Amino acid sequence: MSDAHPIRRRRPNLSAGALVIAGVVLAAIGAVGAWLQHDVPGRSAESRTEFAANNPPAALPTALTTGQHLHWSRCTSPPIARTGYDCATLKAPLDYRKPAGRTIDVALIRRKATGPNARRIGSLVLNFGGPGVSGVSGLPEHLNQYKPLLDRYDLVSFDPRGVGATIPVRCGKTADDTGYDGADSCAEHSGALLPYIGTTHTARDLDLMRYLLGDERLHYFGVSYGTALGAVYAHLYPSHVGRLVLEASVDPTDDLDEEQVSQVKAVQAAFDRFAAHCAARIRPCPTGDGPEEAARRMARLADRLEKKPAPAGGGRSLDADDLAYAVSHHLDRGTDGWPPLAKALTALIDHNDGRPLSEGTDDIGSADHAVTPHDNSRAALTAITCADSSLRPGFERLDRDEARVKAASPVFGAAWSTGVYLCYDWPFDGERTTPRVNADGAAPVLVVGGTGDPNTPYSGARHMARALGNGVGVLLTAEEEGHGTYPQNRCVTETVDKYLRTGRTPAPGTVCRGSMS
Repeated sequence: MSDAHPIRRRRPNLSAGALVIAGVVLAAIGAVGAWLQHDVPGRSAESRTEFAANNPPAALPTALTTGQHLHWSRCTSPPIARTGYDCATLKAPLDYRKPAGRTIDVALIRRKATGPNARRIGSLVLNFGGPGVSGVSGLPEHLNQYKPLLDRYDLVSFDPRGVGATIPVRCGKTADDTGYDGADSCAEHSGALLPYIGTTHTARDLDLMRYLLGDERLHYFGVSYGTALGAVYAHLYPSHVGRLVLEASVDPTDDLDEEQVSQVKAVQAAFDRFAAHCAARIRPCPTGDGPEEAARRMARLADRLEKKPAPAGGGRSLDADDLAYAVSHHLDRGTDGWPPLAKALTALIDHNDGRPLSEGTDDIGSADHAVTPHDNSRAALTAITCADSSLRPGFERLDRDEARVKAASPVFGAAWSTGVYLCYDWPFDGERTTPRVNADGAAPVLVVGGTGDPNTPYSGARHMARALGNGVGVLLTAEEEGHGTYPQNRCVTETVDKYLRTGRTPAPGTVCRGSMS
C-alpha cells in the first residue's frame, strides 16, 4: 500500500502453539508552555499565538492540568522525525479511578501548522488504526496523507497506552522481548499495566491532551480502530467534541466474535470481486474464470503451502495462513492492489515464489514468527483488545465460533478462525461486550464508510453513525474498494477537508462515487 493508505485493524493468527498477530497514531500544537521554533522549510516565519483552553478535564489533580505544560523539543526517534517534528511527553494517571495515584508518560509528536497564524484552528489529533500502532512513528510515515491540512492545523499524534514509548506491554519470552509469547508472558512481564491500557483509559488521555494542547474542543481524525477510540471519546466528553472524522469505521454493535465473522465475510466478498475482475480483464488470470473457480484454486494452493511453505525472501516462508493475510493486504489497497495481486499469485502458483505476495507485508512469513519484531504492536493489539472485550468463551463456544468463521469464507475462514481464541485465557477481565458510543449533545461527527471495505465492512459505518445519536453521527458513503477512502477518493477528500476547515457536514445521504460506481 502507498504511504497514504491508512493502517488497517489487524487480525489474529495462531502459529506453533503461540498466538501471533498478523496483518493489521499523536503530538501537539500550541500547548500551554514553551514552543521551540525550528527552521523548517515551508513553515511560516510569522510569530505563533499559542492557544489556551479554559476547560480542564474534571476530577484530575491540578498538577496534571493547570500545573502541567508540554515541553516540546526536537524528536530523537524515529529517525524520520528528527527534522520538522517536535516531541513531548504528557503525564496522565495510570488509573483514572485513582487520579492522584501513579502517573504514566504518554509520548506525543507534532508537526506545526504552516498556514497563517490567524487562520489556525488548533490541533488535529490523528490515530491511524491498530490497536497497537505507534502514532509517534505513524505521523511522519503518513504525513503526506494529511499534509494539505497543515494550513489550518498542527498535526498531532501519540503512542496510545501499551504501545511504543507509552507504558509498552511486554509479552515475549523475556521482559525485554517485544514479541508475543502468550497471555502468561503478558501477565508475568506486564501484569501491573494490563488493566489500564484499554480504549476508555486512552480516550481519557485524549481529553487531557486536548486541554494541554490549548483546545476547548478536540479535533480528531481516526482510522479503523481509531474510530472506536474517537467514538468512545465522544461518548465520554460530548461537550468537548469539535470536528471528529471517523474513517473506515468499526462496528460498535459487534462483539469480538461477531467482528470476526463480519470481517471474514467482507474480505471474501472483496476477493470475489477481484476474481471476477481478473477473469474478465487479466490474461492469464491465476484465479480462473470467476469466484467459484478462484475458491477452488486457492484451496489447492493453501493445501500445497500447508504441506510445504513457499520461500518468501529474507529467510521467510509463506504458509497457508500467510497466504490469506497477504492476499487480504493487497485487497486493502483497493483496485490499485488488484494487478499486483494477480502477478503475485501467478508467481506463487507457477513458480512457487512467495516474494511478490509478501512484499510490503513485514509481519507475514513464518520466519517472522520466531524472531523479535522491531516494536511491540502484536503484544499491544492483543492486550488492548482483551482489555476492551469482556468475552471469555469456554471451549464449547470456541469450537462453535471457530466453525462459524471457517464456514463464512472458503478462502480466508481457516486463517481468520484462530481469532476466536484471542482472549479466552486472558488473565484479566475485559471492560465490556460492545463499546458505548452514544454522544447526545455532541457536535456533528463525520463517519466515512466504503461500500467495498474488506476490513471494516460498510455496515459498521452505518451502525456507528446511528449509534452516535440523532444529529450527531453523519454518514458519508464512498462507493470504493479498499480499506479507507481518504485521500484516495477525491470526493471524500474534499468533503472531509471542508468539514475539518469549516465544521460543515455533507447533506444526509451523500454518496461519493468511486471504483464500485
